[in-house]
Amino acid sequence: MRIDDDLLAILACPACRAPLRVSGGDGGAAPELLCTGCLRAYPVRDDIPVLLVDQAREPEPPVARADEPPGTEEPADGG
Repeated sequence: MRIDDDLLAILACPACRAPLRVSGGDGGAAPELLCTGCLRAYPVRDDIPVLLVDQAREPEPPVARADEPPGTEEPADGG
């Protein structure tokens, strides 16, 4: 899958308006456009980006790393 750089430059996430970047599409992974803001992943079908929020894959919640003691992850409100 190849998305034209000029097209990619004008595309934005319909949920948060952040820029998108190409993800996957090689090594067997399904091609997606990944939002650099809210991290939603929009599918690309037949080389056409599907920029519908209800079709996007939501980001997965962060997972605590094995080298961090439990309870040391950042609070959800960022503070």
